[in-house]
Amino acid sequence: MQPARRRDKGPMPQPRWVPLPALLYAQVVQSYRRRRIVGVHYRVVFGTMERVQQVLSACGRKLNTAFIERLNLDIRQRVAAVGRRVNTLCQGEDGIRQQLTVYHAYYNFCLPHSSLRQPLWVPEPTKGSGSAKLWRPCTPAMAAGLTDHVWSLKEVLLYRVPPWPQVHVS
Repeated sequence: MQPARRRDKGPMPQPRWVPLPALLYAQVVQSYRRRRIVGVHYRVVFGTMERVQQVLSACGRKLNTAFIERLNLDIRQRVAAVGRRVNTLCQGEDGIRQQLTVYHAYYNFCLPHSSLRQPLWVPEPTKGSGSAKLWRPCTPAMAAGLTDHVWSLKEVLLYRVPPWPQVHVS
């Protein structure tokens, strides 16, 4: 959004980010005393509490911290620069950003999520005397329709990203 000028002369104010009207954003605020949770209250940043609860109840969920805590744990376990102090390639902000980018690609393209798995129409036999395979593994990228298979880490690292469209100023 471009704010209006306050005066007739002078520089234009900087443009500002404005959230989309449909954005819903809520926080779970936990109060601690001696390392124990003593209180929980909810705060809606964008939208209304009724709308947030309506959207969550449609998929059988409620407002909690489980999903973000799980994501934080995954990041701490897989990105060394976030989990502990290390002297690896992250000597600054750029190094951490690179590690998080590799993790982001791995999480979305290589790591199948059990909650996204899809049932097979016909069970596939496995090698040996094991039971038949009933589920097809699925990654977030597959669920979003970006790819049709689980990628290997080698495939992710060797993928050639097309260049960004260049704007030519004449």
